[in-house]
Amino acid sequence: MLVLMGPCTWIWPYLSIFSDSLYALSGTRKHLERITSVGPRPVGSRENEVLTVNFLLEQIEHIKAISASGPNSVTVDVQRPTGSYKIPGGFTSYCKVSNIAVRLEPKAGAQHLMLANCHFDTVANSPGASDDAVSCAVMLEVLRSLASLSTPLRHGAVFLFNGAEETSLQASHGFITQHPWAKQVRAFINLEAVGVGGKELVFQTGPENPWLIQAYNHAAKHPFASVVGQEIFQSRLIPSDTDFRIYRDFGNIPGIDLAFIENGFIYHTKYDTPDRILTDSIQRAGDNILAVLKHLVMSKELADSSEYAHGNMVFFDLLGMVVVAYPDHVGTIINYMTAIATFLYLFKKCFHPSNMGKRYQEHILIFIHSFVCVFIKWIGPVEGKGFFHALVDPSHSACLSVFLLQGVRRLEVGELYFDVSLLLWCGALVYFTANGLCSAYVPMLMVAFPLATKLLLAREFKLRGASVKYSVLYQLGLALPYVHFMFLIWLVFEVFTPTLGRSNIYLPDVVLATIVTLTILFFSSFFLHFIYLARSTKWLLAGLGTVFTVFLLLVSCGMFFPYTADPSGPRPKRVFIQHTTRIFHDLDGQVESRDSGLWINSVDYTGMQHITPIIPEINDTIMTNCQEDRPFCGYPWFRSDKSNWYLPAPEVSPKSPVEFQLLSKEETKWGTVKMTFEVKGPSHMSLYLMLHRGASLSSWWFGDATPQLYLAREYSIFYTHGLDAPAWNFWFEIQPPREEGPEGMISVAISSHYYFGEDQRTVQLDDMLQRFPKWAFPSSWVSTYHMYRY
Repeated sequence: MLVLMGPCTWIWPYLSIFSDSLYALSGTRKHLERITSVGPRPVGSRENEVLTVNFLLEQIEHIKAISASGPNSVTVDVQRPTGSYKIPGGFTSYCKVSNIAVRLEPKAGAQHLMLANCHFDTVANSPGASDDAVSCAVMLEVLRSLASLSTPLRHGAVFLFNGAEETSLQASHGFITQHPWAKQVRAFINLEAVGVGGKELVFQTGPENPWLIQAYNHAAKHPFASVVGQEIFQSRLIPSDTDFRIYRDFGNIPGIDLAFIENGFIYHTKYDTPDRILTDSIQRAGDNILAVLKHLVMSKELADSSEYAHGNMVFFDLLGMVVVAYPDHVGTIINYMTAIATFLYLFKKCFHPSNMGKRYQEHILIFIHSFVCVFIKWIGPVEGKGFFHALVDPSHSACLSVFLLQGVRRLEVGELYFDVSLLLWCGALVYFTANGLCSAYVPMLMVAFPLATKLLLAREFKLRGASVKYSVLYQLGLALPYVHFMFLIWLVFEVFTPTLGRSNIYLPDVVLATIVTLTILFFSSFFLHFIYLARSTKWLLAGLGTVFTVFLLLVSCGMFFPYTADPSGPRPKRVFIQHTTRIFHDLDGQVESRDSGLWINSVDYTGMQHITPIIPEINDTIMTNCQEDRPFCGYPWFRSDKSNWYLPAPEVSPKSPVEFQLLSKEETKWGTVKMTFEVKGPSHMSLYLMLHRGASLSSWWFGDATPQLYLAREYSIFYTHGLDAPAWNFWFEIQPPREEGPEGMISVAISSHYYFGEDQRTVQLDDMLQRFPKWAFPSSWVSTYHMYRY
């Protein structure tokens, strides 16, 4: 079947499993355009709670009408959950956020359900085409396709269009903990994005339940999966979170997490628009999700998934063409067998009956010492000595010159290089396997294929040495692990490069440079011995040195500017700007101090060094530090990496100001002080509680979890509500100090954020936004901060 790739492109053959591919594809594109046409959709906005909800309900009603005459039924439920729960760094509370749940099942009913999840809300100031409107558009068409089947489903499916993911995953929590259908859900698929378009990657599955990745492997038409990605993501190296965690931790159900990963430079920016998502990305995602969902709702495993729940899977795809998957216990056997074969190979060489065995032992120990010497100097800077110190330190020359003193032939040196590389990769293999890492398959490939190739070519090498035939056959033998390793490295750079650019990691360039260095070391490991097998070592080393020098000069001269506004590939500098007013009250409730200004945060580590020449007022003289005696540093938003600037500006006057009221303060019979509050305000607010010396928090209203300190200084509660939410009421109990100081028992701060509507803009904000360069993306809104002491 022929499917259009997009505007001004060739028609491309693409096999689709949609019942009517062209209609489904055009329908998905139409849904995507409609959802994003309303603009950004923060929780609580009319765009999110009314316009998008009404559009989705309208489309679902059309699908419901289509299925009326078929063997399956469609039921729709609009849920407005309210609740509280613990999140990393604090707690979150929500009220009347939006969920649209659609149940598709045989007309006779179903006891077991498969859940598919997307979210239609966005961060402020981003249209959110990739994150996550395209997933919701695809889910609508998948729902239509399954509802149009002429045969009944074996099990049911719930399509959850959730409207509060960007606010600490609140809507998914509301569904899985409160909705009556949630008890029947046996597994889920979560559709997400950490980039804009491209392939959707399976980057985590489980916990355990290997049958899920097996189902994906069996059904997906265009598989793209990596257990390496899963272990990197779950290690928290990537500062991101998805609804996967909510369903796993609060629902205790297994699932598959998929995400678009390409072009993360424009993720969560104004550039995340529908035109940047290619048609083949939508087609591919639709093919995969429909096939996998259809397979799962027809599977026997869904009815009794506990029978298949134990164990993990090693899974990886080969250039996106086929997924290799096998149980982790099988992987452990393969890994240890590979390690044993390697040790036997090296043992045989070390204990050769001739005098060569003893010489080999001496040489390989010297080589390992030299390699470790260089490796530590390269990646382990000590007292400011790093990469360049490693290049010029004479100790390295002393280490390597040992070989010259031994009079070792070039061919023997080349052989030793290979064996040392094999031994080091084997060490990594044993370490990864012993620690239960499924990604141990990578060093396994990097040991098994080189070893097998070396053994098969041993006779050729002995007869002719480093001939052209040997070189070609050797490289062919290493092709599979090296091509796969390059594919993984591309994946790492595709995700990590833009992620580091929007993180507050100190000197992310050093992190990226370390990844590059390790990559070069890994790639060169089994090719270094060619230097000693080459006829002219001098010219080869001179060529490598020239390449290094050229790149060093290019990087050091500063000719590469990190940002661009090029429409074909923007890489914006991200800046947060809030026009805020701060008011501080004393123990008597009187205003102690107040000020207003533009609160500016740089997302990346370059700070304002590129902005100051364009906007001179934003400079280091207005940088501000944390005010330790005030909750959350005394600001509505604070970044701990000190990239904070505060430019004085007139006060803000939102049309819907925060109303904060202490309803009651009473002593309990067990000696605590119970304080009850009521708050009315915008859809996004945060509450900070800072206890003073001697006081302690004994209990509160925010869920049944133990109160958790944020940054070891205070308690943080993030609150969100949808439309028509009542006042926010809460209480907490304090164990007072024996002697109350002048600052009282506790400081309570409430911050409010106006992410949409008339209150989002001010004249001063608009004027400042106009002055920013085109290559910057300043995300702006109005906020307030009120602090009270009790």
